[in-house]
Amino acid sequence: MAVTTQLRTYTVREGLLDEWVRRWREEIVPLRLEFGFSLGGAWIDRERDHFVWEISYDGPERFAERNRAYWDSPKREAMALDPKDYLVSTEVREVTRVY
Repeated sequence: MAVTTQLRTYTVREGLLDEWVRRWREEIVPLRLEFGFSLGGAWIDRERDHFVWEISYDGPERFAERNRAYWDSPKREAMALDPKDYLVSTEVREVTRVY
């Protein structure tokens, strides 16, 4: 199966960007890696309260299937981290590397 890569842009609630980044690094990243995802990088735009990151999956399942397994996992549920508490909006684009 071909690599699927998503570029995700989140608008974070005012005043919560640093907390979001901390929780993303400490909780979300390790579990995403455990589920076979790879991360191409993450960036913040403080002026706009944006958090941008690149996530890919290159495994036997489709991205959507693996993503569902991540969300349905007991470890994800145990995080007690609801994105709605932090994020005003999300934009997800599936992208293809050309270089």
